[in-house]
Amino acid sequence: MLVKTKAIVISSLRYQEKSLIVKCFTQSDGLKSYFVQSAYSGKKSNQKIAYFQPLTILEIEANHKNKGTLEHFKEIKLATAFQTINTDVVKSTIVIFLSEMLHHSIHEEEKNENLFTFLETALLWLDTHEETSNFHLILLLEITKFLGFYPDNSDTDFKHFEMIDGIFSPFQGTNCLNEHETFLFKKLINLKFDSNQKVFAGIERQILLKILLDYYSIHLDGFKKPKSLDVLKEVFS
Repeated sequence: MLVKTKAIVISSLRYQEKSLIVKCFTQSDGLKSYFVQSAYSGKKSNQKIAYFQPLTILEIEANHKNKGTLEHFKEIKLATAFQTINTDVVKSTIVIFLSEMLHHSIHEEEKNENLFTFLETALLWLDTHEETSNFHLILLLEITKFLGFYPDNSDTDFKHFEMIDGIFSPFQGTNCLNEHETFLFKKLINLKFDSNQKVFAGIERQILLKILLDYYSIHLDGFKKPKSLDVLKEVFS
């Protein structure tokens, strides 16, 4: 079936010498993998590869056979040409890290237009704003809404957050955050992208990032921590 849709590049893997296998989160069909032949050959190879940088937003026309095999692009163009993400070292590091997180988090080949719209809107915000220190933390927490394990924040007066059930608790059980960690987590829940970026110190962001990674690990089978995690920590240290 010939499909025209927007797609966000989640990952690209070099196959043999000249080709790529590209995983995209599409607006029309959720997660799809595509085979790009001769991506590294020909005069326009640099242009081809540029399409498949992490979290690039594309407009594609593709043949979807929906048989569990690799699909093929018919036409590709940029839906949005980022102005700063690819040239700002902090933003590009954030994007590489988040693409790995999404790669290990989104597995369903089914339409999820709300998640697509959220990711697209968030990336456009990142590209057009300078103060982005908390962006990755807010985005990772917000994505749990779409993945089904957003924290139940009906009892935020309690001093501990229980990681397995995703609830706030008056007692510190085995799988609970301590009071300080819970305090930081509550502050994160209340943040928006436009909130004051100086609400956390660097060490507090590191604590929150560890909490979020642990939270994902608990709730997603087979979740792997991104290889780019150390680079992200270095950028925000």
